[in-house]
Amino acid sequence: MAESSLTRTHALLYALAALLLLGQAGWHYLTGEYGRILLPAMLTPVVLTAALMRLGQPETARLSAYLVLVAGYLLVAMELPGPSSLTPFWLGLPPVLTLLLLPLGSAMLLNLTLAPVWLLLADAWLTPDLALGYLALVVVAGLAPWEILHQRALLQATDPMDEECDAMRPSAMHDRLHSECERAALLDQRLAVLLIHLPQLEMAREQFGSGAHRALLKALCDTAARCSRDHDLLGREGPADFWLLLPDTSESGALLVRQRLEEALARRILLDTGQLETRLTVCCLRQGEEADAFLQRLQATTQRNATS
Repeated sequence: MAESSLTRTHALLYALAALLLLGQAGWHYLTGEYGRILLPAMLTPVVLTAALMRLGQPETARLSAYLVLVAGYLLVAMELPGPSSLTPFWLGLPPVLTLLLLPLGSAMLLNLTLAPVWLLLADAWLTPDLALGYLALVVVAGLAPWEILHQRALLQATDPMDEECDAMRPSAMHDRLHSECERAALLDQRLAVLLIHLPQLEMAREQFGSGAHRALLKALCDTAARCSRDHDLLGREGPADFWLLLPDTSESGALLVRQRLEEALARRILLDTGQLETRLTVCCLRQGEEADAFLQRLQATTQRNATS
């Protein structure tokens, strides 16, 4: 949902940029600067096409960013040499635009490479303060996306939930499994784990795209939440493998959960992939079994389920 909202926002911004280019061409016409009408008029359909491409597949989305970036560069190259009080604006636009449209590493490299080009184009109106301000902008503007990437990496490292679905990460799930094993031994309770393999997930993204991939994950997580108790825990062990931890549950109880979940998943029919196909296996903690041994047994069983 967040990704689709971001896509629509980018497309809307590209469309707004096309409207501004059209307005600039109209302004040049009204002020009698006919020689400056051609470039913004030609760039308007290019940027509008980029807005439509942004709504497509990831490959076309990247191409749309390149189209907008090239259009911005051409516009700056036309406006920068002219005598204008907007020289600082046109000089500062390329590094900011590059950082907004490209990944941080590529954007910084391109900004440093093209810095002499923009400074030479503005040479007639360039002052030492303006040149120093431009170089400072190139460096400082890169700090914001770098900090965003740093915070995102920190969040991903500490967030126990998986990035793609409502399931726990493997590391967090393993820690919880150890805690549940200790709790079961201390209170003399039973512990069962339901291993779930989703074979369709491996081909959904390749054949039907990321939308079908996310739909499969959501269907599995939502169905597992409805068929389990509040204190049961769903975790993701691998790309297509999930564990449903069932504290204080005997083998017969786990088999009932398996049957209920299997029937509920079989009733889920998705537009692209059809009926959900799953392989479910029940594993129970043995009397006196250590948490590490149980974990290794679960991982071995998961691997067999994935290859069978």
